[in-house]
Amino acid sequence: MSHVKSGGAVTIGPNVAGKRLGIKKSAGQKAIIGNIIVKQRGSIYHPGKNTKMGNDFSIYAVAEGLVQFRRMTGYKRNQFYVDVIPAN
Repeated sequence: MSHVKSGGAVTIGPNVAGKRLGIKKSAGQKAIIGNIIVKQRGSIYHPGKNTKMGNDFSIYAVAEGLVQFRRMTGYKRNQFYVDVIPAN
């Protein structure tokens, strides 16, 4: 008789490719119209000036300029916004 209970079959999951989420343009980098700045699941970052949010929560530029991140304080506390500031 066995002295140790058998562990059973171990199910090893398949290797799943990463979804390539995250920030695609850093603060200070130049963005042109249509450039994706952030790919995310859910609205962690919110669209600010000269940016819009797509159906998959990705934030993209609608004007040409430099990317800037800001944190809103006050009414909408602890929300991160992504802006594209036109370069003069």
